[in-house]
Amino acid sequence: MKVLIWQWGRRGGAPRFAAALAAGCAGLDEVEAVLSLAADADILHGANPPPCALPIATYRGVAGLAWRALTAPVMIRRLAATLRRLRPDLAVCAQPGPLDLVMAAALRRVGVAFAVIVHDATPHPGDGVPLLFALQRALIRRADTVVVLSDHVAAALRSQQVLRPGTRLLVAAHPPVAFGAVPPAGAHPGPRRVLNFGRLLPYKGLDLLAQALHLLGPRPDMDLRIVGQGPESAALAALRALPGVTVENRWVPEDEIASLLGWSDIVVLPYREASQSGVAAAALAAGRQVVATQVGGLVGQLADEKLARLCAAEAPALAAALADALQTPAADAAPVAATDASWQRLAAIVVGRAPVRS
Repeated sequence: MKVLIWQWGRRGGAPRFAAALAAGCAGLDEVEAVLSLAADADILHGANPPPCALPIATYRGVAGLAWRALTAPVMIRRLAATLRRLRPDLAVCAQPGPLDLVMAAALRRVGVAFAVIVHDATPHPGDGVPLLFALQRALIRRADTVVVLSDHVAAALRSQQVLRPGTRLLVAAHPPVAFGAVPPAGAHPGPRRVLNFGRLLPYKGLDLLAQALHLLGPRPDMDLRIVGQGPESAALAALRALPGVTVENRWVPEDEIASLLGWSDIVVLPYREASQSGVAAAALAAGRQVVATQVGGLVGQLADEKLARLCAAEAPALAAALADALQTPAADAAPVAATDASWQRLAAIVVGRAPVRS
């Protein structure tokens, strides 16, 4: 069986997710995986790039996307010709993006079924990408199989009524994501290190974190870094004003994530809503404690993880959970296996080789 996995984003965790899924597929018996990424994806130009048999020139900026839309018929023809040469039995969209309807049209032209992995069913507050979700819904309507990574997202898709009759909706788990070797937690002198990283958007609960830290009061035993990109806000200003807190409002490149996790002892996720969390998956793979609010898909993702503490999305509860984590010896933390087995389990579900929940 030959499986084509595609994801054409340039930055962020989606290309990494696609590469790990392709490796998981390749680890299954009698399955050949073919990976297609954007030709200028960061992951292809950093250390240890994954094998990518089908790099695709995508676009940069709004003007580039508009040009791709105008020339979509040409791209569909070229992709269809490539698909006839590759002859995949199944294609998998690892995470939806703006150009996926072009691939869907090419797949339909050559008669290849495809699955789409849906990470979020609706935009989070501050996402600012309603067009992307309209395109995602159109992609879902064309898919033969839809895979989600939490019951929370499955319920949202059912309520949207976007699935065609006969389309399979499968529920899997987000595997731990390893970004590289990291030192053990606590392998440094001085205060415990707490990290929050990712997009600095309203739904990430930065205001909640600021309130919780205010309740905790000065903690000379803690250094906290907030690293990621987003609009300046009152919450970020409040966090900057707190002792022991550093805010770095910037894009985090792919090759820096391992060093960020390596710096940390604890990862805090004070989200107000969530489908699931790739940051949590990376933190667990690195053997870091995770303090997270029990919202959305985080409950199913983290409830059974020994390294995770879930709390109510309220400042007193978050402050208490963070205080407990600070008192837990780093030696008690051990990495969650993020290797081939966990990704092979997801791959087996996607390609129809494993029993699943629907």
